[in-house]
Amino acid sequence: MDLVRRLKPQQLRFIERIAASGKLQLAAQELNLSQPAASRSLSQIEETLGAQLFERTPKGMVATPVGHALLRHSQSILAAYANLETEVQGLGEGQIGEVRIGAVNGPAVRCLVPAILEIKETSPQIEPTLEVAPSSELVRLLDQGFFDFVMARMPANYDSRGFQMLPARHERVVPIVRASHPLADTPRLTLADLTSYSWTIQERGNPIRTALEEAFAEDGLAVPSNITNTSSLLITLGLVENSDTIAATTEEVAEVLGTGETPRRLRKLALDKTITVSPYYVIMKRGRRLSRVAERILEGVLKRF
Repeated sequence: MDLVRRLKPQQLRFIERIAASGKLQLAAQELNLSQPAASRSLSQIEETLGAQLFERTPKGMVATPVGHALLRHSQSILAAYANLETEVQGLGEGQIGEVRIGAVNGPAVRCLVPAILEIKETSPQIEPTLEVAPSSELVRLLDQGFFDFVMARMPANYDSRGFQMLPARHERVVPIVRASHPLADTPRLTLADLTSYSWTIQERGNPIRTALEEAFAEDGLAVPSNITNTSSLLITLGLVENSDTIAATTEEVAEVLGTGETPRRLRKLALDKTITVSPYYVIMKRGRRLSRVAERILEGVLKRF
């Protein structure tokens, strides 16, 4: 290890150039060294190693067994330096690196996925890990250091002073059904028209569930009794497409699930009132510095807010 510390990369490159050219003078010219400086440098390296590296022959300088050993290992050492330099540069520029981001469904669809696709076009070596979960779970994992940042709603049991929160965005809650649902083409519906059907909604305490419950209460109605709780889009899609159940989701997610397709697999019901859910934020742990790749993705997310 002492020997490795004492040999410098430029010295290893110098030895490689001598071996490649067979002449000390040519190696010196390639590295912009004078003949005396090159001779001194070779002598210093040999003194450090305690062995002769080259023999002078009529055909030029030929590596000794020790010289061959040094050349063999120097290739690996210089390659490691080159890889390190490339990686450090890539990390600094955000061209490579890992990043972990969490989001609730709406911003995952509207902001995060497009931002990832955009950055992947120019930086395919970045490795993002994306998680979709309820806000309470996302903020808990952010607080534990699992995520670089999340797009979520701040749970009431967390002190927001421990976090940095960037601009909020509101979402609209819409009921969706399959295209063959009895209410699919009804031009104007009230919440009272929907109470007799089964529903799939996120669990109690979830912002979408809370917004929907408040909307029913405002109209003097009880929340429908036939409810399946799930935060899984896959399960929601399966339930809606295979039954007359009504799903409550955000407008952005509804578009992804197929309400904007032609022909449409699903339909947004024409409800006579607007139901809004509490805003979500980009949330980061205060005092934690983002990597450059995380900053690039965050920039892409924010321009889509």
